[in-house]
Amino acid sequence: MSTLKIGTRLVGDDQPCFIIAEIGINHNGNIDIAKRLISVALAAGCDAVKFQKRTVDVVYTAEELAKPRENPFGPTNGDLKHGLEFEHEEYEEIDAFCKSIKMCWFASPWDEDSVDFLEQFRVPVHKIASASLTDDNLLRHVRKTGKPVILSTGMSTYAEIDHAVDVLGKENLILMHATSTYPANYDELNLRAIPTMVARYQVPVGYSGHETGIPTSVCAAALGACCVERHITLDRAGWGSDQAASLEPNGISRLARDIRLWEQAKGDGVKRVYEREFPIIKKLRRVGASV
Repeated sequence: MSTLKIGTRLVGDDQPCFIIAEIGINHNGNIDIAKRLISVALAAGCDAVKFQKRTVDVVYTAEELAKPRENPFGPTNGDLKHGLEFEHEEYEEIDAFCKSIKMCWFASPWDEDSVDFLEQFRVPVHKIASASLTDDNLLRHVRKTGKPVILSTGMSTYAEIDHAVDVLGKENLILMHATSTYPANYDELNLRAIPTMVARYQVPVGYSGHETGIPTSVCAAALGACCVERHITLDRAGWGSDQAASLEPNGISRLARDIRLWEQAKGDGVKRVYEREFPIIKKLRRVGASV
């Protein structure tokens, strides 16, 4: 394995778990909600927030955009996609806000133009969504930026992941184990794939979770995930396709707390007697050690 730098943080071997709060499109096209979610992530102790960036007319066909779909922005799927998409003005605001509170931010670009768009803001890393793992042109365009790459591997076979890793190369690469169901059932999580992927690819491996609960994401960190990503929302019952698979403010705070507790508790693997145990030995043991 190896270590790479994202913003001011080292991620990888023997480093604290890098906790990513995925805002995605849970802002519902509202910059004020986006800022509130960034503040939630900061208060929880997350290391970064992540958004999604699409050039809508490139990512979706005209036929797909014309499909009827009632939503808060209009009667078609295109109205929805355009309504949820932040453009330069909103990202300028996000960038300024994150800088003011010292929160790292980046995004998943879904097309080459979106990579170039994000590069204007000097993002420290690019995240490739599971849906884009087989898009060789996008992978190559992202790699040309020279930035670290986080690659999610949901709905992907080993053969597909092998190919993507060949395209990207292993330098400054993090793979993310993921299951792309929203929300994911617990018997679909397959967390033991994390150490298996570490052994197979010899790069840092993280976990992008879409389950409803918290303990399994903590287990991912215990199994060696170098970073853990979870969607966040202000209200899991709110409108939007990703809300139900997200954590509310209390949930993301508990997740970050429990991962940090695990990091305190895991130790170095060397069995020892602690100073605070000596009075207990004196009080409770009837017979002293024979060796």
